[in-house]
This record gives sequence, structure tokens and C-alpha cells, in this order.
Amino acid sequence: MKELLDRLIEKNKPLTDKGQVASYIPALKKANPKDLGICILDIEGNLYCAGDYDRKFTMQSISKVMALILALMDNGERVFERVGMKPADYAFNSLYKLDLPHGDKPANPMINAGAIVTTSLIKGEGEEKFDRLLKLLREISSNQHIKYNEEVYLSEKATADKNRAIAYLLKNKGLLEGDVEEILNAYFKQCSIEVDCIDLARIGIFLASKGRPLGSDEKLVDEEIINTSLAIMTSCGMYDYSGEYLAQVGIPAKSGVAGGVLAVVPNRFGIGVYAPALDQYGNSLAGLELLKDLSKELKLSIFS
Repeated sequence: MKELLDRLIEKNKPLTDKGQVASYIPALKKANPKDLGICILDIEGNLYCAGDYDRKFTMQSISKVMALILALMDNGERVFERVGMKPADYAFNSLYKLDLPHGDKPANPMINAGAIVTTSLIKGEGEEKFDRLLKLLREISSNQHIKYNEEVYLSEKATADKNRAIAYLLKNKGLLEGDVEEILNAYFKQCSIEVDCIDLARIGIFLASKGRPLGSDEKLVDEEIINTSLAIMTSCGMYDYSGEYLAQVGIPAKSGVAGGVLAVVPNRFGIGVYAPALDQYGNSLAGLELLKDLSKELKLSIFS
């Protein structure tokens, strides 16, 4: 496995020159666009890593998976009274369909509008929403040292006019309850949680194991919630590129604009990828090509 990963890193490394590091959040511009790393953790606990796998980066939209899980734990299927389950055919940070006469709710929890709704549905006042999400993430990843990056958080908060517009539109439509700025604060912090590829692989094996952290028989999350989250990752996790990704790679995954990708092969692998140079959709360009090659080599597609 290690030789395979080294070979695929070398093959896809040139693609890091073809993407662009996210710049609309100023702190993200500091990433090295040439970074490319991967970790794979199997169900037996064997870990294989290659490339720049130990670089720290913020979860950004990958955190939407954790927020969805916690919102479902707190509210059950009532979550989907306020956010849909269907793929979006528009950019992840768009708000235009929400303001159309027939735009009743965000398409899914993996776009910004839907994620702000799911974060709002996490129980707790003030800092409690974020603290509960961080606690769950630490348990899932078996890493009590995970924390948020304050510089990225402040950078997101200072440049979040569009997310504020989305949130206040959601409030106007009756889809958001509570203080909007308090909800957004929790959302910005969750996006700023800092991880590496090993952490993502551990989160992935938790999902692949239907709600059990690696090496534990304790089920932290109900299997039905995991299945729902994986289904939404499969159909919506790569924004408006999700259909093509599903056909080409065929495994549940979620990307983030800092360059991370969380991928899950049910009952087999958790995968963490990092390459901060993005494609036009906001996904890791070299990271997706790396996953495509890996899926073909190991026949990982759930449709195989």
C-alpha cells in the first residue's frame, strides 16, 4: 500500500500547479499550493501515509458532516424539515435560489446555506454549540488535541458578508431560530477546526465502521445517522461536481476549500487527502485526481 501511495503522489504532484489556493478567506492564502498528501486507515487499524500528509489545515466544509451528525443526534429527521437532501446545481456559497418564490429551503447540508441551518439546530447557547461539536470530533478522531485555528476563524469572520447575507435570508424565511451572529460564530469556528490527513482518516474509519471509533466497541452514533450522512456525502459532498465525482470515484467524500478531502469506503477504509490548490468548483484538484487513481487501482467504488 505504501508503495502504491508513493507512486500515486508522484504521478499527481504536477497537478498542484494547475489549481488555485482559496483567497476569499485571506488566511487560507498562506497554504503551499504544491502540497499533496494522503493517509489511509483500514478497518484493522493499519495506517499508510505518503506525501505531505502531516501538514495542518482547517476543515472548512468537511466540518459540515460533523455538524449534520450532531444535528441529527439532537433532532432526528426533523432536521430535514429545514434543509433538503438533494444535490445542488449551483455554487456552494450561492444564495440566489433561496430568494426565489419557490425556494423553500437549502438543497442539502453540504452547501453553506444548508450547513448554517444544521449548525443552528445543534443544541446549546453561546459557545455550547461549538464546544459540543469539537468534543464529538475529538471522540470520533481519538485526538483530544484537535482545536480551532484562531487566525483562520478571525479571517473568516471578518470576510463573511455573503454568509451573513445567507444567514439573514434564512432567518427571514423562518428557517433559522436564535441569534444569527451567535449561530454564525459557531459556524465560523467549526470551519476553522485544524486537522491533518491522519485525523481525516480516523474520522473516515469512524464513518466506515458505522459509528465506532477505531479500536472501540462503543457505538458513539446511531448507525442510521451514519448511513444518512454517508448518503448525503455521496450525492452532495463535492458541491456541483458531485455527479461527475460519483461516476469517476464512487465513494462517499466531502471536500473543503482549505484543500482537505475526507473519503470513506464503508467497512474498509477511512481516507484523508490534502492538496490546497483548488479547481473551479472549490474542490482539491490534485486531491480528487489522486482519489480517482486510488479508486481504480483498489476497485473502491461502491458500484464495483
